[in-house]
Amino acid sequence: MQRRVAITPSTAPSIRPGPRRRRGSVIVIVIWAIAIAAVLVAGTQLIAFRQATTGREAVARVQARWAARAGIEETIAVLEYHSMKPNPDDAMEIFRDLEAVADGTLATGDWTIRHTDDGREVPGPQDENAKANVTSLDRTGLLGLDRMSFDVADSIIDYRDEDNEVSGLGAERDYYIGRGLKPPRNAPFRTIAELERVAGAFPEYVRGEDANLNGRLDPNEDDGSLSPPNDDADGLLDAGWSAYLTTYSTSNNLSPSGEPKLYVQRATPEELTARLGIDEAQAKALQQYAGQPNARMELLLVTDLGRLSSGNANTGRGGSASGGRSGRSSSGMGSGSGGRNSGGSRNGGSNNAGGNGGGGASNITPLSNDQLRAIFRESTFTDPKQITPGKINVNTAPPDVLRRLLGIDSYMADGIVALRQSRQGGISSIVDLLESNRITPQDLAGLASKVDVTSQVFTITSRGRSEATGLEVEITAVVDRSTVPARILEYREQ
Repeated sequence: MQRRVAITPSTAPSIRPGPRRRRGSVIVIVIWAIAIAAVLVAGTQLIAFRQATTGREAVARVQARWAARAGIEETIAVLEYHSMKPNPDDAMEIFRDLEAVADGTLATGDWTIRHTDDGREVPGPQDENAKANVTSLDRTGLLGLDRMSFDVADSIIDYRDEDNEVSGLGAERDYYIGRGLKPPRNAPFRTIAELERVAGAFPEYVRGEDANLNGRLDPNEDDGSLSPPNDDADGLLDAGWSAYLTTYSTSNNLSPSGEPKLYVQRATPEELTARLGIDEAQAKALQQYAGQPNARMELLLVTDLGRLSSGNANTGRGGSASGGRSGRSSSGMGSGSGGRNSGGSRNGGSNNAGGNGGGGASNITPLSNDQLRAIFRESTFTDPKQITPGKINVNTAPPDVLRRLLGIDSYMADGIVALRQSRQGGISSIVDLLESNRITPQDLAGLASKVDVTSQVFTITSRGRSEATGLEVEITAVVDRSTVPARILEYREQ
């Protein structure tokens, strides 16, 4: 008989995987582990690389920033030096020294300082006094700008004046409020960008191609229509109205010698004679005239001091009354009654002739040209505590600014440019303009309230570069050097 044996799970023989199957599973696990480890390592490396890159960029940015800042500080040092130790006989020395520090190198980077002149970048900071201050520019001057219309010119005047009365074709508070806009300031403009708040003053007029108002040609401002703003990609910067206008320049209460100007009305006769080279009688007459209502220093150019101090002079502009300058000969000296004599006197006759007669003024010696130079350089009829918009520097203003915004013709503007170019030190007194045969005393009397020969406010656009990576940082600072230490009126980085 055959014997049958029942097989139960407990007695059934076990089936174990062979060696090959075990090795295959281990290999899969190892591969997965390696893959995961590789991902982790790659991720860690990527994070580390990004952190290193960020760190290098951060270091490079710091290097570039401090290179740009070094350029700012170097320029401010030059400005302060010339405020403390000016050269009254060389109005251009400060600009030569500013150009000398327009480029510099540090251990970790370098800087360049540039501004735009006639569309091209030139070394050094922008002289804000080379422009016209929009706060004081009259309607005629405003209309000298390209794309300036009568209504916009009137609106600019309405925006800055103190009242809410509409002038001409302008716009006042009701216009802006009715359109949900901010009302006009009714005070001087603070920045050129604020012009864009005026009705009709569009950004493309104010800024032109200079989108960031830094006075330098940036890549996006020279690429046509590829990126804002639209430009003509000609390698030149068209800065619109910002090339001609400023809001930063202020009245200059420092003389070219570096001393505060004498406030004639409050100065002593001794101070006037010592600083201005005039005698006691002239000092008293000058002070008497300065104390009269609506006294204007520029009238000294066309009317004798004796007549002005006695109140008998015709205070209109220019004129050919006896005693005033009535013309200029080809040699630059007046030859008729009242013209300049060969000694540089303002009166061609004796003290009793012409404008020095009458009113007790016969004992007042006419002012010589040297005395006039000193009066315009060293004194003022305006209270120094009263801050007024700055004048245009005839040494640095582009010819276009002279022609368009001073309201003079090309003949006279070219005469100013020719005179300043003929002198290495530039024009040291506005009275020197009379040495040009294109400018008469009457012409200068009309210009004297608008022009000067020194500058106080500068815009420094310094571009710093890291030597390691080439990364750039730009800093723009508007600096007023009328005090020491100099004051920073505006500061921005980009």
